Amino acid sequence: MRRSSYLALALALAPTALLAQAPLKAALSGRATTEVALNLPRVAGQPAPKALVVKIDYGQPHARGREVPVELSKVETVWRTGANSSTTLTTDVDLVIGGAAVPKGAYSLYSIRTASGYLLIINKNTGQWGTEYVVAQDLARVPLTVRALAESRESLQIALAPSADQPPKGTLTISWGKLELSTSWSAK
Repeated sequence: MRRSSYLALALALAPTALLAQAPLKAALSGRATTEVALNLPRVAGQPAPKALVVKIDYGQPHARGREVPVELSKVETVWRTGANSSTTLTTDVDLVIGGAAVPKGAYSLYSIRTASGYLLIINKNTGQWGTEYVVAQDLARVPLTVRALAESRESLQIALAPSADQPPKGTLTISWGKLELSTSWSAK
């Protein structure tokens, strides 16, 4: 009698135990953010203006001993440039990314390897699952500079590295495994 009670209790709790593990699995891939705050010059007698922010939010996959996904090596295969939901660029200021005009707003970022190299795709569709790419929503495709890294990077990293120049500008980098892709960005 006692054994059947324990079995009934174990079966009743089993779905709860499985559900409790789902957030842990999601947390292992995680989300990451990179942002740059662009401070405007202060006007005498005026309150300090609010900083304008350029931010990229992305699912951060980890290699965990595996090869970096084949999406980065297959020619003409669009990659979501992250994991899970689409990678999102939000900007409070008009930008130029790799020579392409990007008005302030929100965008999804994808990348693709072509026969001649890699491209960053800036797409006007936002909020979708990362694999729901719609080519008709492309704002721009910009070439990426490729560099081999000496050390393999375990986790995907996207960075907005500012420079000291005016107007504010810098480099956007995407790195994972032994591959680094980059392009310039600047505020208009």
